[in-house]
Amino acid sequence: MPDYMKVQIEKINIELKKYIQSLNTPESLRQAMDYSLQAGGKRIRPLLIFSTLSAFNKNPLIGLPVACAVEMIHTYSLIHDDLPAMDDDELRRGKPTNHKVFGEATAILAGDGLLTYSFQVLAEMKGFSANKKVALIRELAKSAGPEGMVAGQVADLEGENQDLNLEQLEYIHKHKTGNLLAFCIKAGAIMADSDHKTLTKLEEYAFHIGLAFQIRDDILDIEGSEEMIGKNIGRDVEKQKSTYPKLLTMKGAKEKLKDHLLKAEQILSILPIEKQYLSYITELIGKRNR
Repeated sequence: MPDYMKVQIEKINIELKKYIQSLNTPESLRQAMDYSLQAGGKRIRPLLIFSTLSAFNKNPLIGLPVACAVEMIHTYSLIHDDLPAMDDDELRRGKPTNHKVFGEATAILAGDGLLTYSFQVLAEMKGFSANKKVALIRELAKSAGPEGMVAGQVADLEGENQDLNLEQLEYIHKHKTGNLLAFCIKAGAIMADSDHKTLTKLEEYAFHIGLAFQIRDDILDIEGSEEMIGKNIGRDVEKQKSTYPKLLTMKGAKEKLKDHLLKAEQILSILPIEKQYLSYITELIGKRNR
C-alpha cells in the first residue's frame, strides 16, 4: 500500500479515537464502541473518500469527518451482523465479536450509538455550508437505511436456504455492501463540487467496485483462511447462502470479478480527474486477502 494511504489510515484511526473519547457517555458504552472501531479493518470506505477528493485536487483531509461517520456506520452494521439473531459470529477481524466481549445488550447499544453518532458528526463538521451538510446526511441515510444497506441485510437473511438467481444476488450485494461504498465516492464528489456528468460516471464506477468487493468476499469465504481474513470461514456454506461461486462456479465467480474490475477501470479511464488512487483501490479490492 502506498505510504500516502498508510498515512490516511493512521489519521482516520486517530480521529475515530478522538470522537469516541469526547463523548459524555457511560464508560462501558464508550469501551464497546471503541473496541469495534479500533479492531482494525481495511478502511476501504475512508480511502475511497480521500481518493475521490484527491482525484479533484482537493485536500483529502477535508473529508475526515465524513470518513469517520462512514466507519461508524460500517462498524455498527458489523456489530449487529455478528449478533446471534443475525449471523451469530464469534470472530471478527481476528478478535472476539463485540457481543462476546461486552454482552448482547451492550453490543446492540454500541451499534445504536455508532449509527446515530455518525449523523451528529456530519451535522457538526466545519468548513461546509448547511446545504452541503444536509446533502451528505441525506445521501448517507439513504445508503445505510431501509432503501440501502438495511434492505440488503433483510434480503440476505430471507435468501438463506434458497437458490437465488444472479439478479436477486446482485440486489443483496448492491444494497448490503455496494451502496455504502457508492456513498463514499458520491460524498467525495459532493465535497469537491463535481459536475453532474462526472458524478454520474463515478456512481457507475462505484457500482462495479461494490459488486467486485462482494464477489471477492464470497471467494475468500471458500479459499481464504481464518488467520488470513480474521473471521470464521465457510459460514456462507454453513448457512446455505447463495454466493457467486455457488451460482457461477468458482471459475465463473473469478471471471465475474475480473469483468467488474475491468469495467470500473474503463470508466475511470474516460474521466477528466486524477485517477491514481482510485485505480489503486480498484486493484486492491480485486486482490485483497482479508
